[in-house]
Formats: sequence, structure tokens, C-alpha cells
Amino acid sequence: MDDLEKTEVENDCKELCKAFQGMLSWKWDSRFETVLAEFNVKKKEEIRAVLDRYLRTAWDGSSMGNAPDPVRAIDNRLGGLRSGQLLLTSDPSGEAFIFCAWWPWGDGKTISIRIAPSYRNLGNAEKAEKTRLLKGWFGI
Repeated sequence: MDDLEKTEVENDCKELCKAFQGMLSWKWDSRFETVLAEFNVKKKEEIRAVLDRYLRTAWDGSSMGNAPDPVRAIDNRLGGLRSGQLLLTSDPSGEAFIFCAWWPWGDGKTISIRIAPSYRNLGNAEKAEKTRLLKGWFGI
């Protein structure tokens, strides 16, 4: 993997966390191997504005068929997008990019987001190290 892409992913994750400081609390979602935050729907515009600075492409159920393979692979790993859900991504064309699953709850009051980098061709040791780094960047 290109060092520039690694640095860009790390910097963007750190900047996302900093931008959300005081707005969101992070925990680890071991099911999807992502950082997870939940918030009241009243904050959705504010949260989305921050995400849109780093994750410029939004995919929904109707556009996922046109998404590049790495984005479709994440969608499959997360169980597929349901109505109202989005998958936000940075540029997926390189060896590494960031994604965010935007999942409104059925109660109409809460939204959860799950964020993680996606890397191509990582071995188990590398994957464990990337997970450790991600948790550290988000203070978990």
C-alpha cells in the first residue's frame, strides 16, 4: 500500500474524530469492525455536514448497483442497505478509503453511524494492526 494513502486515511480519520469532539461518543462495534456512534435525529444536518467534508460520495440502495466493487463489497459485508440507509465513502479507487454506514433507526429518533477504513489485500497481522490504530484514533 502506498504510504501517502495510509497517511491520508489516518489523517482523515483523526480529523473526523476531532471534528466530532463534543458531538459524538465512540464505541467499538465488533460485529462490523467499525467505530460506532449514535445520536438524536435533531443533529443529523450537523453530523452530515462534517461527514460530507471527508466522505464526498453517498450510495443508497438504488445507486449501489453502479458502485465500484470495493464499495459493493462493504455493502455486502454490512448486510446491504435498507430504505433510508446510506453508505458514504471517500474515493474508493485507491488501495485505501474510508466509509461510513448511515443507519436511521426505526424509531425515527436515532441515527447510528459506523466508520472504518477499507484496505485492499491485508493479511491478518496487518488487519489487527489497522484495527488497533482505528480504535486509537477514535479514543476507544
